Amino acid sequence: MAEDKVEFELVSPERLLISEPVEMVVVPGEEGDFGVLPQHAPLIAMVRPGVIRIYQGNAVKERIFVAGGFAEVTPARCTVLAEQALPVAEIDRAKVDAELKDAREDLADAKDETDRKLAERRIAVGEAMLQAAEG
Repeated sequence: MAEDKVEFELVSPERLLISEPVEMVVVPGEEGDFGVLPQHAPLIAMVRPGVIRIYQGNAVKERIFVAGGFAEVTPARCTVLAEQALPVAEIDRAKVDAELKDAREDLADAKDETDRKLAERRIAVGEAMLQAAEG
């Protein structure tokens, strides 16, 4: 691998989505977005629902929505273990709108803290998906 690239892997429970050298990857961390370039300091971070941006040729080559997960960064590699991942272009707004409606109803009907937190999480993911599809 060239020294001006970082190996990027994006893994979801279903499959390995990406494994390739890239110029830079920007990950939506819980404490803010962070960019990974070659020779990055080692890091482990939680990933919030948002968009991973993959750069090649000084431009965004690909945008992938992730519903959360973890990222591990070494000087040569960035690995994201995502709860769910799909290209932004494949987001179905009507489906997300329906899921958001269901999640908001579930939140209103929540009987305990666990149900409330699950519904809030579904709402956060759905809203992040819609925001990703818009921009």
